[in-house]
Amino acid sequence: MTDVTDLEPLVTEWLTLPDLAEVLGTDLTQARSIVQDRRVVGVKRGERASFQVPAAFVVPAHLANPANAKPAPENPDEGRQVVLMSLQGTIALLTDFGYSDVEILEWLFSHDEGLGTTPMAALRAGRKGEVRRVAQALL
Repeated sequence: MTDVTDLEPLVTEWLTLPDLAEVLGTDLTQARSIVQDRRVVGVKRGERASFQVPAAFVVPAHLANPANAKPAPENPDEGRQVVLMSLQGTIALLTDFGYSDVEILEWLFSHDEGLGTTPMAALRAGRKGEVRRVAQALL
């Protein structure tokens, strides 16, 4: 069984819920909804055991769907951040396979030979189909 401390070498930057809300330009209620909708997963960690999610789940808005990425628009929303769109389906798939949130995070941030990188890096590169095929082969 994977322990939260096993994630420390894998995930280098974390966001608390207030941090997530700030980065996304929203309020704490909306950040909680993002977690409840399982668009992201996280764990309680740190001195105060606060709930945190990996910062890598958040990307610039123009990269929300990296497979269809366009150059960053030149407008007031240019710096807007969003949750990576392909993450929710991948989380759902792993949850359906019985993975805990800690196990999901460990899988997303561990190197995979078939992908040649971590599943998270592959998702951020727009390789959702490959990542999901690798995930489905886990069962």
